[in-house]
Amino acid sequence: MDFWYRIRFPLMAVGMLALFAGMLAGLLRFGWNLPSPSQDLPSLHGPLMVSGFLGAVIGIERAVALGRPWGYAAPLFAALGVLALLSGANTAGVMMVLLSSAIISAVYAVILRRQFEMFNLTMTLGAIAWLIGNVAWLKGYPVYGFVLWWCGFLILTIVGERLELSRFAEPPRLARQIFAASLGILLAGLVWSSFVPDKGIKVMGIGMVAIALWLARYDIARRTVLQQGLTKFVAVSLLLGYFWLGFGGIMLFLQTGWMPGNGYDAILHMTFLGFAFSMIFGHAPIIFPAVLRVTVPYRPAFYLHLALLHISVALRVAADIIPLDGIRMWGGLLNALALAAFLVNTGISVRKGLGGKDA
Repeated sequence: MDFWYRIRFPLMAVGMLALFAGMLAGLLRFGWNLPSPSQDLPSLHGPLMVSGFLGAVIGIERAVALGRPWGYAAPLFAALGVLALLSGANTAGVMMVLLSSAIISAVYAVILRRQFEMFNLTMTLGAIAWLIGNVAWLKGYPVYGFVLWWCGFLILTIVGERLELSRFAEPPRLARQIFAASLGILLAGLVWSSFVPDKGIKVMGIGMVAIALWLARYDIARRTVLQQGLTKFVAVSLLLGYFWLGFGGIMLFLQTGWMPGNGYDAILHMTFLGFAFSMIFGHAPIIFPAVLRVTVPYRPAFYLHLALLHISVALRVAADIIPLDGIRMWGGLLNALALAAFLVNTGISVRKGLGGKDA
């Protein structure tokens, strides 16, 4: 067993630490009376979930795809950033995460040079969006001033991966042109939102809706949802995620400004939870075997954490629109339970795959 394979496990472990800490931080922000290792933890909710957990996991996946040892520097610095943030060394943590995003941008650039395809270009742009957001974070901008760049990171990375996984079902030329136009609208809105937020967010919202509709129409999930077992589960996860991406885009278009508030919270959680984590839930049985060399046999119980996720997001969004703080609080708790159920279900399946007795 080579060193570069073994190092994936401690890096993934730190990513999971970021996930648990981010979940706790989110619950504390909602007012749940839970023990906290630090008074600053609630303010780290977003950074831990996006740049900690997702940054580390995506970094490991791309390092494996690159096939070169230096690629592991991206998840390594993301992990070091998590540890620094949790220890109270915020500036050092942000610098580590920034370095991670710079390295993963270089990883994508090398992959793009090897194979110049739309899916690699899309993921490269996603890494650059993360890098820009992290530069703004280091410079001390408020989170609402750069969080849309983090949204762009996840949207573009996930959409690029879907294009890569679906590349054998090549869409017609017109469809590819429509996708390129949708991508251009999203990027234009993202850049514009940094200078004229009131107008930029509307353009970005149009781009999100356009990409969601494109995926719903041309992703193979539209056909595989009619199958059974894992194939159907993955498709259901994807289609639900596309719904939240589109709905989030509609709400972003309808916003009159971009500041923390109920609409702000709803849009971010539709994107980060409803879209991104639905993709993670669907892809985990495929990605984990490729990255960690463990099998994740499909179990119908996977629908439990998927249902909890989308019910909790629906509660969050409804409570933000109405608004009802009590429902938002319970929606936040269900968010955490959905993520916990995902980890438990995945762990049980891995144990089953290793030959253990199913719990």
